[in-house]
Amino acid sequence: MNLFEDKQSSLTPEEKTNNYASPPLAERMRPQNLDSFVGQEHLVGSGKVLRQLIEQDSLPSIIFWGPPGSGKTTLARIIAQRTKSRFISYSAVISGIKQIKDVMEVAVYEQKKSNKKTILFIDEIHRFNKAQQDAFLPYVENGTIILIGATTENPSFEVISALLSRCKVFILNKLEPGEIVILLKRALYDKSKGYGEYEIKIEEDAIAFISNCCDGDSRIAYNILELAVNSTMQANEPAAAMGQKYKKSAINRIEKNTHTGGKLLKKSKNKNSAVINIALIENIIQKKALLYDKNGEEHFNIISALHKSMRGSDPDASAYWAARMIESGEDPLYILRRMARFASEDIGLADPHAMSIVIAAKNTFEFIGPPEGNLAILEAAIYLSLAPKSNALYKTLNLVQQDIEKYQSLPVPYHIRNAPTKLMKDTGYSKGYKYPHDFRNAIVSQQFMPDKLSGKKYYNPTGRGFEKELKSRIEKISNLKNEIEKNK
Repeated sequence: MNLFEDKQSSLTPEEKTNNYASPPLAERMRPQNLDSFVGQEHLVGSGKVLRQLIEQDSLPSIIFWGPPGSGKTTLARIIAQRTKSRFISYSAVISGIKQIKDVMEVAVYEQKKSNKKTILFIDEIHRFNKAQQDAFLPYVENGTIILIGATTENPSFEVISALLSRCKVFILNKLEPGEIVILLKRALYDKSKGYGEYEIKIEEDAIAFISNCCDGDSRIAYNILELAVNSTMQANEPAAAMGQKYKKSAINRIEKNTHTGGKLLKKSKNKNSAVINIALIENIIQKKALLYDKNGEEHFNIISALHKSMRGSDPDASAYWAARMIESGEDPLYILRRMARFASEDIGLADPHAMSIVIAAKNTFEFIGPPEGNLAILEAAIYLSLAPKSNALYKTLNLVQQDIEKYQSLPVPYHIRNAPTKLMKDTGYSKGYKYPHDFRNAIVSQQFMPDKLSGKKYYNPTGRGFEKELKSRIEKISNLKNEIEKNK
């Protein structure tokens, strides 16, 4: 099945007139060329590799790897419009091996007849099993087809290595909120494909909320906007405001939970216009717009609250602030990075397992994703809040850095230098070094600091948690070294 088939071509004249099958907003607003494509500047910006390959029609076999709504299929469509090669597209969800083999046979025929290559786009290529992916190999190897695969999954695990090694992988990032805003405003003002002819008004905080809660997925953002517009127009003027162009399709797509009543809507003086506010958006997606700006003051206020709650050993407050950040749309990996910092800075060796808990939470979240993965973040927050606290490592680093800045590059004592060559040994490198395992208790009395820092102490463990044990070990080692010195 060709994903890019013109759906309008199969409609009856009456259906075309009434637009019963008018495509969703996300489909109508899909960019047709690179100049209107938003995001992925690292790939399609001026002078970037992918842009040049597309413009020069010299694509190798490639894999587009990125999250939903980041532009993978759109880029494939742009390639389809620009290339002089034969372009075929399939979805791995609904296509089988027989269809693919049929395409291969036609590709071989076309190449022999007119020396024309075939570009084969496979959406969700990770859905194909090993045998299905193996079928592409000989045709990719001999250049009969140029394969373009799109996947949301890591191709290292989901695409067979033999095929992956013959493809260039382009990684797409999820769209930034600012890029989502551009797309939403384009849809609002576009008179041919969007809502420009209806003069729809939307409050800026509503646009910002959509852009932050869609998690970089342009399709979700478009769907929310479309539901908001449809709901607004139905509430104000069910048929007249919608006109004939999108009336049927809009009513068919509207969800039951978007009926809000007039109290959430603001009417414009223009009978064909409507105003969308943040209350309507909240109602549509069933989520409150929490006061949170990822780049503003509240962002830093809340991360500070989480940090201080964990430092203050308050598991309830720690759980609250961690969940508050998650519900507000904060990047979960940002929260986990801050927790990793906390594990070193405020717990350290008082509980060496703290860092392992954070890393395990990160791995778990990446493995199962939200919402279940959010529990791993909460687990880490509560564990860190209840772990014994120590800033001894933090103090140690500060003291060491002060001496490094003060003394700069002090020479390494000769006896602990590496001596891999005869010349180095003859120069005195490693001379006099005592190998601890050759001595009782694996302890030696030897200077390991630079001469100017001999006897300097940096690490001073607390008596809390595992550092109580470490403090005892330091004292024991010190006593053993003193005993060795006395017996010299």
